[in-house]
Amino acid sequence: MHLISNRIIILLLILPLSACDQASNFEDIEKSANQGDALSQALLGEAYVNAEGVSQDYKKAFEWYIKAAKQGNVDAQNNLGALYANGHGVAEDDKQAFEWYNKAAKQGNAQAQNNLGAAYANGEGVIQDYKKAFEWYSKAAEQGNADAQKYLGFLYEDGSGVTQDYKKAFEWYNKSAEQENADAQYSLGRIYAIGQGVTQDYKKAFEWYKKSAEQGNIDAQFTLGMMYHRGDGTAQNDEIAEIWLKKAAGNGHKDAISLFEDDQ
Repeated sequence: MHLISNRIIILLLILPLSACDQASNFEDIEKSANQGDALSQALLGEAYVNAEGVSQDYKKAFEWYIKAAKQGNVDAQNNLGALYANGHGVAEDDKQAFEWYNKAAKQGNAQAQNNLGAAYANGEGVIQDYKKAFEWYSKAAEQGNADAQKYLGFLYEDGSGVTQDYKKAFEWYNKSAEQENADAQYSLGRIYAIGQGVTQDYKKAFEWYKKSAEQGNIDAQFTLGMMYHRGDGTAQNDEIAEIWLKKAAGNGHKDAISLFEDDQ
């Protein structure tokens, strides 16, 4: 089973808060928040998380998010779950994270649906259940959430929570990759390279690996280096191969590190 990150992210901006650079605007939001306005409370939580107009303070972010979340603000509910999941401003508590993700997900928040899918996939705060993970990833993916689309591809490829279907895996990886998701771009390159759910095509594999590598995916960097070395999907070029392999090694890719250790 592909590793599904247990800390899917999270701190989704509700509205841009660059205006909070001006103290008066921050004070206006704070005043409204103190008067009980849920949106202002959520915005204040964002300001404390992102250090916009105020010093970063996860404890204060938690205090404002929970006020907004209890009033039903869906973004605050999701972000409160994120604070619990990561132990920011509050003791780490996967059960509480699950509960708040669940509240937001049921209101249709795509990021919360993705986070809830991850909770079910990893058994965090709830009994592991790939079928439910699939259900929630599907809801988020249909709303265009790139991470959920990627994870849906993983589930289809592995047959976890759903009947294995390589073509559907390809379709969801492709949707996510088109949104510049680096992990999905790597997965798309991989399945083009092996011809799984799609006709084998090393040139397209190379193209997607390159997109992913340029975004910093270390597996893509290593694979791209090897493709340049072998001349798979591109002209053989050991100089460029070495550049990418060194990038991968510098970023901690074990196989790339081993290559250069063997040369010493």
